[in-house]
Amino acid sequence: MNRGQGRHLCPSGLHLFEHMMVSPWTVFTALVVISAVGVVTFIIEFIKKTGRNHSAESATASPTFLEDPHSLQRVACPSIFDPAEKYISLIIPAFNEEHRLPGALEETMNYLQQRAAADNSFSYEVVIVDDGSNDRTPKIAFDFVRKHTIDVVRVILLGRNYGKGEAIRKGMLHSRGELLLMLDADGATKVTDLAKLEYQICKLAEKGLQSGAGASNSSSPMISDVAVAAFGSRAHLEKQALATRKWYRNFLMKGFHLVVLLTAGPGIRDTQCGFKMFTRAAARKLFTNIHLKRWCFDVEIVYLSKRLNIPMIEVSVNWSEIPGSKVQLTSIIHMLFELVLIRLGYGLGIWKIHT
Repeated sequence: MNRGQGRHLCPSGLHLFEHMMVSPWTVFTALVVISAVGVVTFIIEFIKKTGRNHSAESATASPTFLEDPHSLQRVACPSIFDPAEKYISLIIPAFNEEHRLPGALEETMNYLQQRAAADNSFSYEVVIVDDGSNDRTPKIAFDFVRKHTIDVVRVILLGRNYGKGEAIRKGMLHSRGELLLMLDADGATKVTDLAKLEYQICKLAEKGLQSGAGASNSSSPMISDVAVAAFGSRAHLEKQALATRKWYRNFLMKGFHLVVLLTAGPGIRDTQCGFKMFTRAAARKLFTNIHLKRWCFDVEIVYLSKRLNIPMIEVSVNWSEIPGSKVQLTSIIHMLFELVLIRLGYGLGIWKIHT
């Protein structure tokens, strides 16, 4: 009897076991779904954390001080919300730029001094933001402060490396100009081209004044009261660049530009040129909202300009590649990740835009 029962149950047990077995394709699909959910959850939590950090920085920002190398006294930084004290501010982010910074600064100071000599109303400042350099960059920057005084050249030390976007944001928020220009420490774009951006930005701002823009901010509005942005562009050099770069770099850049187009929309062909000018009103709106600290803050600026209805214009500039670039092929991955953050952060309403 027991043997018969054993022979009868064994096939049924095997049949049940076969039904309980899961196919490899089902296991693979489940793993893919779990991984995708995990990645999306991580990205959303990262976006939320970035938003919380941004809000905390805005709410509890402690005063930033400058150090005068002559008196060794701390000088309080101005705020972008203060009235302008200079005509133009040049913000230069610098991270380990001991070799390229001196030449770029000399060229910049020579140009600014020549303009000031020819026009008494032209006042300026150069704000160097050291992004946690571990070489002689801070020393070189302070040498220029000693040479030109702290009223003309100022150095902000971030203490550690945050990223180019954060260095520029910090410099913008503590500048005194009616116009604010960001430019790279390598001197790849000729500083003389700031006149091109200046002309276009003033032209747009004057139109804004005629239409009543900025009137609510002041009884006698100025160009700096109208929010306008001008973007230096290397788009006219694209054919030459495509001919000299390796095919895979061109492929990656074309793909990156496509993703940028999908993220920020059309209008600005070259979002990554480090030569951009803003009126004080535009800088106040943009750099109190910006979240990204590293690679794609430029794209976020374009995105925010559209959301805040800030007029933008793209201006061709002279540009030459300077040895020592910190952008590598692996940087494309970080850029794509940050583009995803922009779309999700603002698209899901996690990142708020304050007007």
